[in-house]
Amino acid sequence: MHATVHLLRSTDFPPLQRRALRTLQVNLGYRCNQSCQHCHVNAGPHRSEALDADNVELVVQLLGRGGIQTLDLTGGAPELHAQFRTLVREARRLGVRVIDRCNLSILFEPGQQDLAEFLAAQRVDVTASLPCYTEDNVDAQRGDGVFDKSIRALQWLNRLGYGAPASGLALDLVYNPLGAHLPPPQQALEAEYKRLLGERHGIVFNRLLTIANMPIQRFGSMLVSRGQFDDYMALLRASHRDDNLDAVMCRDTVSVDWQGYLYDCDFHQMLGLPLGARRDARARMHLRDLLAAPQSLAGQPITVAAHCYGCTAGQGSSCGGALQAPSRAAVA
Repeated sequence: MHATVHLLRSTDFPPLQRRALRTLQVNLGYRCNQSCQHCHVNAGPHRSEALDADNVELVVQLLGRGGIQTLDLTGGAPELHAQFRTLVREARRLGVRVIDRCNLSILFEPGQQDLAEFLAAQRVDVTASLPCYTEDNVDAQRGDGVFDKSIRALQWLNRLGYGAPASGLALDLVYNPLGAHLPPPQQALEAEYKRLLGERHGIVFNRLLTIANMPIQRFGSMLVSRGQFDDYMALLRASHRDDNLDAVMCRDTVSVDWQGYLYDCDFHQMLGLPLGARRDARARMHLRDLLAAPQSLAGQPITVAAHCYGCTAGQGSSCGGALQAPSRAAVA
């Protein structure tokens, strides 16, 4: 696989500073029941990296200090972590909102037969990957049979109340492009998803989140192999909008890797770029450091690299979807 970090370090991306920490995004490990083509984590069934019990306890202690409003659990498939449910229960006991980054097919894995009911009982927000509303496109990106499992999983979640406006059980879907281009305007695509999934499968959901593919790990390697890397980077940079800078997720989110080390975002984590633009990579910040001084990050510089343009291009892109409403030019 082609590494891309050396192609991304040099950049003229605008400097950024942190605000108060509001979201802790924890990568529980790289094990997954799928091996998706666009995966920036390079996750799969044979990966064994996982957050250990000591670091899980540090996460709980940090949440108990207050100030963090959201625990965003990702992977791999976060549900495959041995302490996933324990961590969810503890976070909810502390009044912290929990997001489960769910690939949907995980609901049909051995030992996960009651996962949907658990998530509903704990009032966990489900953010579910569904890169298209057609079977061919989803299976091409995620593997044969994934679309059928995804539809059945969404219907299952709907039966439990997910996606219903009055239930309080949030179900968001995630779209990412199949190739080297930006996502279409989020609002228009969300309307199309809702119409077609509703008509064809009776599915309802709250929001569609559009996320740009980052030129790292599997997707970045594919771009290099196809000779598309430079063109894609040029597209991201040419589509940059300064008005997206205020809303990028790294301003109030910290990403935690499976060893408990901290990064400005999940993408930096996969590239090994440590938290804080002036920090020595040999002295990486850990959960222990954040627990000792939870307010120490506000005002600190954020590490930037060329792939950051993926977050500010067009409507903007984050784990929460587009950052801006479409411009008049985009709608016309």
